Amino acid sequence: MTELALLAADGSVSTTELAPAPAFEKPRQPLRSRVAYAAAHVIPKTFADNTPGRPADIDWDATLAFRHHVWSWGLGVADAMDTAQRNMGLDTAATRELITRSAAEARTVDGALVVGVNTDHVADEVITLDAVIDAYKEQLHFTEDAGAGVVLMASRHLARAATNADDYLRVYREVLAAATTPVTLHWLGEAFDPVLAGYFGSTDFEKSSATVLEIIRENADSIRGIKMSLLDASHEVSVRSRLPESATLFTGDDFNYVDLIAGDDTAHSDALLGAFAAVTPNASAAVQALDAGDVTRYRRILGPTEALSRQIFAAPTFYYKTGIAFLAWLNGHQQAFSMVGGLHSARSLPHLSEIVRLANEAGALERPELAAARWHGQLALNGIRA
Repeated sequence: MTELALLAADGSVSTTELAPAPAFEKPRQPLRSRVAYAAAHVIPKTFADNTPGRPADIDWDATLAFRHHVWSWGLGVADAMDTAQRNMGLDTAATRELITRSAAEARTVDGALVVGVNTDHVADEVITLDAVIDAYKEQLHFTEDAGAGVVLMASRHLARAATNADDYLRVYREVLAAATTPVTLHWLGEAFDPVLAGYFGSTDFEKSSATVLEIIRENADSIRGIKMSLLDASHEVSVRSRLPESATLFTGDDFNYVDLIAGDDTAHSDALLGAFAAVTPNASAAVQALDAGDVTRYRRILGPTEALSRQIFAAPTFYYKTGIAFLAWLNGHQQAFSMVGGLHSARSLPHLSEIVRLANEAGALERPELAAARWHGQLALNGIRA
């Protein structure tokens, strides 16, 4: 029996039994019952100067290999999103190269791909609404030219410039009119980015959701759906129940996705989740269970991953990317536990230890012996005897 060392907040060390590798199988046909995207992270060169404030220097082989890992399990990739450290280490040049490279790789395997479109290439914090529209369109056209699907991300510039719901209606109307294929909207909560508080014109959910629904109804032909990342299941269900039939609700709720994806007799959510980058094989196996009509097996597989996701996305939530990269390292998808912008230092060792414990319990350690060896090495490097 191999023991797995765990580190408590007070510095004490305990052990638990290392669970065997999960017996999940890759799908032999496309997943049918749910559409699921994993929001993938980027992997830096281990020797490069990826310190805070420096341009991202990406290990493209490893970064693209991780996307092939996601596609091989039947999931789509959501790229150049927050999980890829936009606004937190991934600069504009690296973002555009990521989009171009991922789109080219997706075509080689017929992999589903959507990427984030934002206004974050504009350096000024405060710009006019017209400038917001122009900035959105610039990235929109770049992404469409690359051949990728579009997720129209929430814009910090728009949050600062808009004074009421009508401003949001105007901006989205003009940007969506420029799209050549239907796009997915993105409603990102302030837990992920405090600047986005009051997005869509109000801090009152009923008012802001009414604006979102008006945008979707008014621009139905240009909208595929909406990804909601408010970390409130009741809010998501409320919007989902009022969507037109033409629009899909993609859950971005990394706290409550198991029930939201399962749904009920009337509706369910599809998925576009950072959490699915951490538990890709589990997510695939769970959707395969739904494809087979086995809801019990779906819950047995995916249910335990929710506690793991809640730990990864614990406050301050915008540092969840550290946990995603940490698990990718444990599972052998990158050579070192490192991130652009030096963000691998954003979580404590006890926090990471809890991720190890929950991943072990959830069957999310793809190569348990490797994960244990790497984790124990990390502890030793920090002077802790496992």
